[in-house]
Amino acid sequence: MFTGIIEAKARIMQVLKVGTNTDFCIESDLSPEFKIDQSVAHNGVCLTVVAIQGKQYKVTAVNETLLKTNLNNWTIGDTVNLERSLRLGDRLDGHLVQGHVDTTAVCVEKQTLEGSWLFRFRFDEKFAALVIEKGSICLNGVSLTIFNVLQNEVTVTIIPYTYEHTNFAQIEEHTVVNVEFDVMGKYLLRQQSLGILN
Repeated sequence: MFTGIIEAKARIMQVLKVGTNTDFCIESDLSPEFKIDQSVAHNGVCLTVVAIQGKQYKVTAVNETLLKTNLNNWTIGDTVNLERSLRLGDRLDGHLVQGHVDTTAVCVEKQTLEGSWLFRFRFDEKFAALVIEKGSICLNGVSLTIFNVLQNEVTVTIIPYTYEHTNFAQIEEHTVVNVEFDVMGKYLLRQQSLGILN
């Protein structure tokens, strides 16, 4: 379980196809603090640390993960957002995030404002019921509040601290990001589809 509060940025150092899986070698200042078998969110995707050497470590993404996320787009030199899993007793500064990406979204607008940045993202219409005005969403692992909700588009505003300390500075129009919708909304929608909620 995560909170969507990014701890550090990391750099992709190697991408290696292994059958239907892909291994990523990643460099981060947090690496010496990691342990083998630890869960770490990468752009919102929960991946298991399988090897560590100095500032570099390795994770493996299976085919299902590659199909539903933007990991297939990762190349050497790319920057990704990192968050370690939530510990019992920690403050929940963002919102509850599972690290299970639902889909991807495309940036369709980026505006530089006076002291902040506005981004609009578009995703598949089948997820439209999972977004509400002023609700929570996780984009590339970052917990954000959405507004100006349309059928399958949402807008977020990024403050300078978040812009500096995440990979939002690299997001431009047409950039693909990972999306995890609020888990409470997913459970409610599921119950409604089963006729449990009227």
